[in-house]
Amino acid sequence: MSLTPDTIRQVAHLARLELKPEQVAHYSQQLSDIMTLVDQLSSVDTAGVEPMAHPLDMHQRLRSDVVSEPDQREQFQAIAPEVDNGLYLVPKVIE
Repeated sequence: MSLTPDTIRQVAHLARLELKPEQVAHYSQQLSDIMTLVDQLSSVDTAGVEPMAHPLDMHQRLRSDVVSEPDQREQFQAIAPEVDNGLYLVPKVIE
């Protein structure tokens, strides 16, 4: 797939990119090469291929979900600027 210089300028405008006139031909060639590669990848038969969540056949090791530190809630709330019924009060940021 070959992209014209006009197409490159239009894409650059939509992406809010400033391209100098001497850059257009260079980017046109590079993006055309990328689109050719995408066309090649699209033509590959993937009918018998299962989707993968990860490219490597491995599982993530999970740790036990246990509390490993002492409860310091009271100490943290004692030094907080404002607390009400165990909740931290913060200034309103949205009007």
